[in-house]
Amino acid sequence: MSDPLDLFAADRERRRRRAAPLADRMRPRSLDEVAGQTELLDEGAAFRSMVEAGRLVSILLFGPPGTGKTTLARLTASETEAVFEQLSAAAHGVRDVRRVLDEAGRRLGDEGRRTVLFLDEIHRFNKAQQDALLPGVENGTVILVGATTENPFFEVNSPLVSRCTLFRLAPISAGALSGLLDAALSDRERGLGGTGMTIDPDARAALAERAGGDARLALNVLEVAAIVAGGRGRSDITFEDVEEALQRRIVRYDKKGDRHYDVISAFIKSLRGSDPDAALYWLHTMLEAGEDPEFIARRMVIFASEDVGLADPEALSQAVAAAHALAFVGLPEAAYNLSQAVVYLAAAPKSDSVKASMGEARRMVQETPGATVPLHLHSTGGRLVSAEVDGRPPGYLNPHAGPDHLIDQQYLPDEALGNTLYRPTRQGKEAEIADRLEEWDRRLGRPRQHN
Repeated sequence: MSDPLDLFAADRERRRRRAAPLADRMRPRSLDEVAGQTELLDEGAAFRSMVEAGRLVSILLFGPPGTGKTTLARLTASETEAVFEQLSAAAHGVRDVRRVLDEAGRRLGDEGRRTVLFLDEIHRFNKAQQDALLPGVENGTVILVGATTENPFFEVNSPLVSRCTLFRLAPISAGALSGLLDAALSDRERGLGGTGMTIDPDARAALAERAGGDARLALNVLEVAAIVAGGRGRSDITFEDVEEALQRRIVRYDKKGDRHYDVISAFIKSLRGSDPDAALYWLHTMLEAGEDPEFIARRMVIFASEDVGLADPEALSQAVAAAHALAFVGLPEAAYNLSQAVVYLAAAPKSDSVKASMGEARRMVQETPGATVPLHLHSTGGRLVSAEVDGRPPGYLNPHAGPDHLIDQQYLPDEALGNTLYRPTRQGKEAEIADRLEEWDRRLGRPRQHN
């Protein structure tokens, strides 16, 4: 006969599940149901192999919100029949940590069952809390699964990091989120399948893009959009319903269509045209539309050399720093860094001399195949060079020995002599380079075509 207490508990759990948000109801029940994270969950991947083999080790899950950190922690326990314990920095202290470790030690000794201790936002645990975990993690009393949105190497104590294996979770792709939305709409047991709700393809695509790789956000917005549509007497969720659920306008933007190319073109041309207002407008058009921010950052780094170049060498540092900041803090905060770099690039003096000289160099190389390196420029490289003097090929003069570190000698191959590849402009700091080269050319009697 079934235990009545078990029946009551099961009934309570069913009621709780019905009242839970859609994102909680749709939480994956197996590794195969997890959206995205193919690098962790493909057959043969380290994480999947560890869980399926039941050979658990303490791990740190590092990634943006809504990418499945809590889900993977729960599945780590359920698929290995371990006991799942959860603590959070906001609600629990050192005493709670020690209580869990004591219970885990007793359970392991009496029943032979492992305990998975899930610490959400582990970076918020203070040093004393993290230090209290060390003995239990080190001797295997608990299997620690820590979750953090921050880089654990900066935010988690080094001794704890060294005892864990790090797995990085990526934002869930728009395609995987679209599949998750379809599953939620069709699932009659846990999702919205019993409501008869459908979603317009454009609305689904917009929601999948605007969720920013966050499955929890995508499902929460879907649930609200379904309520909005139902309140208006419709069973089809529209683009406008999704906008209302998100509480923001959605920029219509197809990352694979013409508008994608038109907007990035407008962005680059606004930077080149030294219009910071327009450049900021197109930057935030792309960010609001869910454009890949790394794509934007890469284009800015290219622009810094292609269109600003030596007129302001700091432009490249600004663009690279913004790209690093994006990788370090992520959106939405990195929008500050991208905006700063955009204003700097737009306001910088412009020069395309690097682009032009690169093209000239390539053309000259193609026109002089097999050009001979002048003998006095040869590397000795341990080879015996005829008439070698002081480890240098014959005829080579060290510029540092000349006045102002200048020596008149040939550096181009004979086949390319007389060609000027780099022509500095008179823009910004490049004007100083132009003056310096002109003076050197005059003193060395070196012919050069200047702008």
